[in-house]
Amino acid sequence: MKRIHSSVALLLLSAACGWAQAQSTPPEVAAHQREEMAHGDPARWYQADSTTPEQLRNLRKEIGAALQEATMACKRGPASERPACMREAQGNYKHDMDNIQHLRVETRG
Repeated sequence: MKRIHSSVALLLLSAACGWAQAQSTPPEVAAHQREEMAHGDPARWYQADSTTPEQLRNLRKEIGAALQEATMACKRGPASERPACMREAQGNYKHDMDNIQHLRVETRG
């Protein structure tokens, strides 16, 4: 019995090491990431959306991203609470989309 436990422990340790090695970033990718980070944030990140269509497009993207995050949170939660969580997430999405013009005015400034 002890031999089986040792074998299982060794197998799990080997799998964990393999997983950790698979998660490491290749050196060439890490070098490229450092180079990109040295340039700083793209200027476009700091340019305000000046027109109504641009502002609405951005809000739609943000509302959609919020729904996606809420959906993922619901999926990570207990299965028994998932339907209510998904209804709430969809309800928040619908509320935000129905009030997008009001949100645009609020976020302008």
